[in-house]
Amino acid sequence: MDELALYEEIVRLKKTRRPAVLATVIETNGSSPRKAGAKMLVYADGAISGTIGGGKIEADTIIAAGEALRDHAPRTLSFSLTEAHGSVCGGEVTVYLEPLIAAPQCVIIGDGHVGRAVAEAAGRAGFLVSLLDEADNRAELVRRADSHTYFFICTSDHQQDFLAVQAVLPTPARHIAVLGSTRKRKAMEEFLQRAGFQPPEIERVISPAGLDIQAETPEEIAVSVVAQMIQIRRNNADAHRSAVACRRPLKAHGHQQAIAAAG
Repeated sequence: MDELALYEEIVRLKKTRRPAVLATVIETNGSSPRKAGAKMLVYADGAISGTIGGGKIEADTIIAAGEALRDHAPRTLSFSLTEAHGSVCGGEVTVYLEPLIAAPQCVIIGDGHVGRAVAEAAGRAGFLVSLLDEADNRAELVRRADSHTYFFICTSDHQQDFLAVQAVLPTPARHIAVLGSTRKRKAMEEFLQRAGFQPPEIERVISPAGLDIQAETPEEIAVSVVAQMIQIRRNNADAHRSAVACRRPLKAHGHQQAIAAAG
């Protein structure tokens, strides 16, 4: 694989949100099969594109790449080209592993005032945002949901919210949150129980959504919701505890979202 094809593949991986690791030879001393600058892509399933020289060095790099992908952390590997590594060249090779992790995906279902404010805030915080209205066909996004997907549900109708939760709850999404009140959560739990979901599954849903900062306006609620998403993204277990993001009804910033938040 030439460099242009490799970079085109990296762009494709980013667009399709497929994780991989870029392995680059960054230094060599003495005799070595590839020189500094040689690159190889290692996919999550262990498949590769390109080569950094083959043999045990490449095999060990593939194993280490899987660990780097799991840890979401780069690492550097150093090899001596001895018989232990299937070579008698006697040289040295240093390989840098760079995980290519797709930006977390924030899917907002409900494009009212709050939904649009959350979309803007989430985009600025580094999330790849999809903003849907309640009439959109969500099947494709649900199918694409993975462990780096964050759902925020804020339609103008409680029943639509509940149906959206029902659709996304079976996915491996990292975060599922619903705008509303504690009373609305109770109604949602009853709905999901009737739909056949068990309590451990229902507990995945954060509702009321967001951190408790006494938010009122759509912009303030967006800060609360996105802050909670960031907290979860940074692996803070306490962020999964539901807290009231909006304790008082919204003022004149859209009656549909006010109804949803006050319900």
